[in-house]
Amino acid sequence: MTIERKEIEKLATLSRLAIDEKTIADVTGRLSSVLALVDQLQSANTESLQEISRPFHTSQRLRDDQVDETDQRDAFQAIAPQTHNGLFTVPKMIE
Repeated sequence: MTIERKEIEKLATLSRLAIDEKTIADVTGRLSSVLALVDQLQSANTESLQEISRPFHTSQRLRDDQVDETDQRDAFQAIAPQTHNGLFTVPKMIE
């Protein structure tokens, strides 16, 4: 697969990029070589390869939930500008 000059110009317009003539030629060549490499990789024979194992299909060891911090809500709310029924209150931002 190759990329053409018109496609580079369209991408530049959509991206709101100013691109000069020399850069268009350079980018066209570089992207064409990348696309050629992708085509080459896609044509590789992978039928004899086994699927890789995915860790998502196995059960995961989970740690026990343990509280390792003390409850400091009252201390934090004591220094808060405003609280109501154990919650922090903030000014209304949207009407």
